[in-house]
Amino acid sequence: MANEISPLTGILAEDKVYIDFGEHEGKSILEISDTIPEFYEFLVEKKNTGHCTIRRSKDKSYKLYLSSVEN
Repeated sequence: MANEISPLTGILAEDKVYIDFGEHEGKSILEISDTIPEFYEFLVEKKNTGHCTIRRSKDKSYKLYLSSVEN
């Protein structure tokens, strides 16, 4: 059976992508989806509107950023 694709991180595992802003900084996307589902849905909505990016940092971890630019 194929692995599910995350609506937020795509092919990257949600436990390998970490939030890099705000009060949830350092938490994995998987932890957020388990403990704060409303915030997870907010992030999915932001990703779908193009206001969320995932970048690989120098330590080779993946960080999720939220754009503060609103149209």
